[in-house]
Amino acid sequence: MTRLKWHEVAPEGAKALYGVHNYIMKNTNLPEELIHLVFLRVSQINGCAHCIDLHSRDLRKTVSVDKIALVPVWDEVPHLFSDQERAALAWAEEVTLVSETHASDEAYAAASAAFEAKDLVDLTITIAAMNAFNRLGAPFRLPVAAKAA
Repeated sequence: MTRLKWHEVAPEGAKALYGVHNYIMKNTNLPEELIHLVFLRVSQINGCAHCIDLHSRDLRKTVSVDKIALVPVWDEVPHLFSDQERAALAWAEEVTLVSETHASDEAYAAASAAFEAKDLVDLTITIAAMNAFNRLGAPFRLPVAAKAA
């Protein structure tokens, strides 16, 4: 079934959402690799094929395929992820699953210990933005670039 191209149907909405993405990429102190790790993990949780494909490709520019493949189980392979990456991924899971986790005090304390106040807010904006993109990408079945071997 062909679905709507949300960004064409609502270009002003797309412009607004991409404005948040632009803020994240250009106006935060978050490392680009960390941003893409968070984008990937949030997209995996939400099951957005387009975003998983896109952010895996972004990460392959600077990150090993082994590390990318193990993002879903990052907490089982701590030697592959920095302390800050682990804190960001844990917070990404906590915020993405907020209806279950309620953004616990323990998770907040751990994230706060790893990030300065502005960086923690920017990280949370990053997570919220990716959740918004996923809630458009998955229902409208945005295409993937991946090809069968």
